[in-house]
Amino acid sequence: AMGNWLVNHWFSAAVLAAWLGINIFLFTYYFLFFDRDARYFYTRAILGSALAWARASAKCLNFNSMLILLPVCRNLLSFLRGTCSCCRRTLRKQLDHNLTFHKLVAYTLALLTAVHTIAHLFNLERYNHSQQATDGSLPAVLSKLHLQGSKWLNPIHSNQTTVEYVAFTTIPGLTGVIITLVLILMVTSSTEFIRRNYFEVFWYTHHLFIIYFAGLVIHGIAGLVRGQTEESMEEVHPYRCAHYLTHKDEDCSHNCCEDPKFGSIPAESWKWVLAPVLLYIFERILRVWRAQQRVVVTKVVMHPARVLELQMQKKGFHMEVGQYIFVNCPAISMLEWHPFTLTSAPEEDFFSIHIRAAGDWTERLIDTFQQQKNELPRIEVDGPFGTASEDVFQYEVAMLVGAGIGVTPFASILKSIWYKFQQADQTLKTKKIYFYWLCRDTGAFAWFNDLLASLEQKMAESGKADFLTYRLFLTGWDTSIANNVVLHFDTTVDTVTGLRHKTIFGRPMWNSEFAAVAAAHPRSVVGVFLCGPSALAKSLQKSCHQHSSLDPRKVKFYFNKENF
Repeated sequence: AMGNWLVNHWFSAAVLAAWLGINIFLFTYYFLFFDRDARYFYTRAILGSALAWARASAKCLNFNSMLILLPVCRNLLSFLRGTCSCCRRTLRKQLDHNLTFHKLVAYTLALLTAVHTIAHLFNLERYNHSQQATDGSLPAVLSKLHLQGSKWLNPIHSNQTTVEYVAFTTIPGLTGVIITLVLILMVTSSTEFIRRNYFEVFWYTHHLFIIYFAGLVIHGIAGLVRGQTEESMEEVHPYRCAHYLTHKDEDCSHNCCEDPKFGSIPAESWKWVLAPVLLYIFERILRVWRAQQRVVVTKVVMHPARVLELQMQKKGFHMEVGQYIFVNCPAISMLEWHPFTLTSAPEEDFFSIHIRAAGDWTERLIDTFQQQKNELPRIEVDGPFGTASEDVFQYEVAMLVGAGIGVTPFASILKSIWYKFQQADQTLKTKKIYFYWLCRDTGAFAWFNDLLASLEQKMAESGKADFLTYRLFLTGWDTSIANNVVLHFDTTVDTVTGLRHKTIFGRPMWNSEFAAVAAAHPRSVVGVFLCGPSALAKSLQKSCHQHSSLDPRKVKFYFNKENF
């Protein structure tokens, strides 16, 4: 399985290896540099190894802050996808892992921030302790240098200072506190639960990234951590002269050293993040420009369980199956853009989305469309984004599994397959589709039901009723449904959905499903496609391995998890 993954995801693996390698190199190189370099001999005398921990984590923080914006430049990614249209699809598909990489970098930033903050808390404590020390030790002597003019090393010049005071009154302290709080807010508000249920919270807190980058650039300006200057190193090298700082009162008639002079480490975060920030600004300008292009809402359908279907047209809009768009409705919010999977097929002369009530914005959008019957509110669209899910068309037999909300992209896929099948499209190799729909209750997906029913009807009319076999697995059913089923058990149309194929209560027994497909298609290559949770992905992958024949002429199952 690991070998398979590497073959299919070599690009992702290479990017990860390079990213990890650069992080390890930066951390190790700068840790050793600040831990051993003579310029920081005196700084280490006060701070110890906490200096190296703080500086090495700072370098890695700069590197990862440089990377964090790149995966969310979606127009840039679309452009890259377009320019490498001649590349293999596996490479283009891997650009869809952009958000996974974005999250990985974000968690790394959080970890490095913790290391950097803890190291600096130790540093402040040691600076404070050395400032208050009167024992004539090297840290104590170095901390008193500020009394002789501008050659200070210890930024704390008063005995009354506390760590908290420095944290809230100095530029590095205050910006450090602010960007740490911003990072905590952004990480906690981007959990799947909040994104799914309170998208607005996620959307607005994520725009705190502006404060994060502003704080990051200002953070190092004050230059509180200092090292010995080059000129001072040549005149009074610490290995030769450190001894004299603590033994000043000895006879100093000849080879005595002067006091060392210190300089700040220049702020450099801006050098790391300038290019990505400019690129991201360009990305946002591009989004605004694209949003200005007119969108015509051609049809509005209100489905049961408060699901709104919008059919739209936009000049120059070309979609593929499995793609998504971002939608904005200025009447509700000028700033909020929400992602929706396209539910139309490329063969149709419109593009459509289905919006279910799942949060404030969607609730308000549905209300707005229900109330304004005469003049529809203006809609802005950015996209489409994502790599087309064309792999589905490459297999003679396709097993499609949609779980919960993951059923949405299959609307586009099933319709497109049907159009291709009717038009005898040469690119379509599919002869048979098995579709498995798993959900707790069909309420919010009644529209999908209607789609299945109309496909079923069209297939029956053209004598191709057996082209699509599907099963609906209701994983959260209650007793009222159960009683209803008992009463109508011998009808040909299903009681829950009104479809011909029976609804099954409970979860699928994948072993028997795979065994049945293998028996029906003993010599075929079967593509298994899932849009759903990763726990389900594991069991499907396992079934694919178990039911694939070792004989190359017999049945083979290939697993593809779609990343919608």
